[in-house]
Amino acid sequence: MKCGGVVVLLLGLLSVGRTAPPINCDALLKPINISNEQMLGRWLYIGGSSDLPGSRSLGHLLNSIWLDIRATSLSNVLTIFQTQRIYGECSGMIYNVTMENSTMLIERPFYLKEVYLQTNCSDCLVVYEEVKSNQDAFRSLLLFSRQQSISPADVEMLKMQAKCLQMPSPLMMDPSYEICPDNVATSDGLAAFNSLLEAKMGQRVARLLDKLFDIFIN
Repeated sequence: MKCGGVVVLLLGLLSVGRTAPPINCDALLKPINISNEQMLGRWLYIGGSSDLPGSRSLGHLLNSIWLDIRATSLSNVLTIFQTQRIYGECSGMIYNVTMENSTMLIERPFYLKEVYLQTNCSDCLVVYEEVKSNQDAFRSLLLFSRQQSISPADVEMLKMQAKCLQMPSPLMMDPSYEICPDNVATSDGLAAFNSLLEAKMGQRVARLLDKLFDIFIN
């Protein structure tokens, strides 16, 4: 019995010695500097986490998203073409944003602020986003890449950033997804997003769907 107790004690000490090092949240959440020129071009959505109503259920139905960010005649304004495939159907939207001092802003018809966080992936963009509409406030952590898939280590870093932000674990895209073509018809993206933010009954239904999807799919 004494021998067995010593073995248990040794195993316990070994497990303590192998405890994972603490996460350095200050470093993981430190915004980076990024120029407008670095933002330009196509970005493929890899995965993310959000408390926007409907984001979890949409994440399970979403097949792909890509952004094409383009310069305009104004040095601080960028145009974003966004195309998404949801449950096999493609749709597109277009909207303008202000980009200054490594921060993306939309001020009307709702407030949106984006900053960009650390990543070890040279072709990636980690977006931390805050959205405010009337009395509501939401947060999102999104990962984009120039490539269709990234390394497991880069996914793990995103999960650690979500943990530091006390957000749900990110939902990641299937890397074998099919993206939409370039010629998808586009609509006013800001108007469409704003209608979702203002639909209070729709938000309650969306939150319920989020819970159901996480229970039955995860």
